[in-house]
Amino acid sequence: MNFSSVWLRSFRVLLFPFSFLYGLAVKVRNYLYDNEIIQSVEFKFPIICVGNISVGGTGKSPMVEYLVRLLMHRYKTATLSRGYKRKTRGYLLADDKTTALDIGDEPMQFHLKYPEIIVGVGEERAIAIPQLLFDHPDTDVIILDDALQHRAVKAGLNILLTDCNNLFTRDVFLPTGDLRDSRSSYKRADIIVVTKCSDQFSREQKQKLIAEIKPTAGQHVFFTGIRYGAPYHILSRAIKRITNETEVLLACGIANPGPLKQHIQEHAASYDAVYFKDHYIFTIDDLNEIRRRFEKLEAADKMILVTEKDAVRLMKFYTELTNLQIYVQPIETYFLFNESHRFNFLIDNFIQGFKDKS
Repeated sequence: MNFSSVWLRSFRVLLFPFSFLYGLAVKVRNYLYDNEIIQSVEFKFPIICVGNISVGGTGKSPMVEYLVRLLMHRYKTATLSRGYKRKTRGYLLADDKTTALDIGDEPMQFHLKYPEIIVGVGEERAIAIPQLLFDHPDTDVIILDDALQHRAVKAGLNILLTDCNNLFTRDVFLPTGDLRDSRSSYKRADIIVVTKCSDQFSREQKQKLIAEIKPTAGQHVFFTGIRYGAPYHILSRAIKRITNETEVLLACGIANPGPLKQHIQEHAASYDAVYFKDHYIFTIDDLNEIRRRFEKLEAADKMILVTEKDAVRLMKFYTELTNLQIYVQPIETYFLFNESHRFNFLIDNFIQGFKDKS
């Protein structure tokens, strides 16, 4: 652990009084919802919520994409996100003129990768859902992205994600820890997915974590890892593989770059990195700094590597990108212990339950 990490952790401990006040406010809010003093809106329609009870990267986007790939060939599928850091307000649907500034980086990523699906954004999901269904009445299922802690809408199926290396059971409230909701809120989930497990994750570790989570009756617990695909050029989409002769400049603005950094370390000859805040809006000065750092790399085989979220935020510099060796690193979720079939069955069974009633 470096000095800056130690200093940051020590500083966050000093903020514990604020964590106490924040946690108290969260618990009061949950009490009001649990006792129906504040009402949640429930729709007689299959809505799947993917979320977490902590800040930081737990792998929500890869899980949403997994669900999209699972469902889009059988059901008319829509995603609905808040549209974090977009420049617009209110309900909006993606179309062929949409940019990341209009709907946010993650929804734009879904729109570009899966043009067959409906991609919508709206801060107030209780309002946005009826609007989406009015605009697309043939919709079969809506996937709510990052909505578990927002209780205005009661989804039919809640999927809670928690990072294997930062399990919610070991965390405390913001700003000392990363929790943005009570640990007990895990009981609202129908499915709990422990994400970012290593390839060497054992069945013994699995059982220990299940015992630590203490799932309630009827809850299902799954374990997933991250699989990295071959990087593709940001414009031409030409494939370029990382080898032990490749020098990589990682430029990323995501919550948890640790797993990607480890992947590069394991496959590249060497790497440098330029880090930005999560959901960072790049400027032309940032792009020039990335270019300058890239030019300092001495290897004949070198590349700039960005995440898919970063790529959609860089596309506004289309002209400037034509002369840069920027490649995009795709990732996808996979299930450990051959349990993808069980997970898929639960999702399909949930949707079919609504269809059987209609």
